[in-house]
Amino acid sequence: MMKRVLIISYYWPPTGGSGVQRWVKFAKYLPAEGWQPVVYTPANPEQLAVDASLEAEIPAEAEVIRTHITEPYALYRKFLKKSGHSSGAVEVNPVNAQEKTFLQKAAMWVRGNFFRPDPRCMWIGPSVRFLKKYLKEHPVDIIVSTGPPQSMHIIGMKLSKATGLPWIADFRDPWTKIFYFKHLSMTKMTERWHHRMEKKVLDNATAVVAVSPLVQQDFQAITQTPVELITNGYDECDFAAEKCMEAYGGPERDFVITHTGLFAADGDPTVLWDVLSDKCAKDADFRKHLKIKLIGKTDERIKESVKAAGLEENLIDMGYQPHSAAVEEQRKASLLILPLRKEPEYKAVLPGKLFEYLASWRPVLGIGQPDGAMSMILNTTKTGVVFDWNDRKSVARFIELCWKNHLEGRLDVDDADISQFTRRNLTVKMVKLFEELCENKERK
Repeated sequence: MMKRVLIISYYWPPTGGSGVQRWVKFAKYLPAEGWQPVVYTPANPEQLAVDASLEAEIPAEAEVIRTHITEPYALYRKFLKKSGHSSGAVEVNPVNAQEKTFLQKAAMWVRGNFFRPDPRCMWIGPSVRFLKKYLKEHPVDIIVSTGPPQSMHIIGMKLSKATGLPWIADFRDPWTKIFYFKHLSMTKMTERWHHRMEKKVLDNATAVVAVSPLVQQDFQAITQTPVELITNGYDECDFAAEKCMEAYGGPERDFVITHTGLFAADGDPTVLWDVLSDKCAKDADFRKHLKIKLIGKTDERIKESVKAAGLEENLIDMGYQPHSAAVEEQRKASLLILPLRKEPEYKAVLPGKLFEYLASWRPVLGIGQPDGAMSMILNTTKTGVVFDWNDRKSVARFIELCWKNHLEGRLDVDDADISQFTRRNLTVKMVKLFEELCENKERK
């Protein structure tokens, strides 16, 4: 018989977006490793994106349990829009360092101080009560909570305490060191509450999982609980087709610069738009063949910035696309861009789409901290570069190199070994952790 793992996740198909991918892919490969995924998720979550195609990834062995959630997001989002946020900004991420009106600041204050640790907090109590009863009749071997939202970890902690089951707190992003934490207008008392609760979750977990080595180090510095590194990755099945010859370029083909996923205003790579604008002004052939594809939820200010650089005729805004379509566009690109948000905390971040960029075998231009976690991966795999937000000369040289390679009909990406980042191999690593924790419990 299969062992069973309870996965507590706010995000699950048909909800789309980056927060869904990690555990959908783990669930897909868990049965082959002898584990049945039992997923607990809201029946009526806030959905900024819908991607029904992801439902095909869920294995037949999976059991999905849904219960009603009460959350204030609908009212909160309406308030944000009335206070001056564009609908696009609300959908991408309203919590950032940009100047805000009085009403916008009020909205942040309410969100930061009245809903702890996040607006999903009202689901904690009902979920613990429901799951305690459910597990008496349908036992599992281990519990996993994945966040953000961090409320999922509090559910996991309370449930583990009540049942004695081993529990893994899987952090897709940090807690108090996440970039927007400092923008939530919290009182000192609320900040202290978050730090105490973060440590309580870390200390009470049987194991903690981080997706970035720098986040792993930060967590390990404040807890005795072992913190494991299991990154995000890519699914080989999504890239099984033959290499896309269209992307190899040539004098008559378009030079396609592609970004997929969320594109927030505080990650606007103005240095890149300026370089492309200058190149277009000097090279009519480049202007003719340049295409900038934005695939996903994009803040209006990003599109305005592209247009302000005189690149409106080169812009193709495809909006949110199913995951399979986004992957196909990555494989067709001449160059993939991955600008990070202009926040110091982003040095530790490994964006989930980075690994799918790697599997697309296209050169990657990152813009952010050259000594950050993303740069470490790109340097190791030799699949791209990361330049600082203001490093215009380096960005210009790299664009020239990519354009030259495009005209010659080739890609300048080495065949590095990226197999450690396949979803299948990462699932094997996660299962090894499951089994170690279960064995330790049995010994006790």
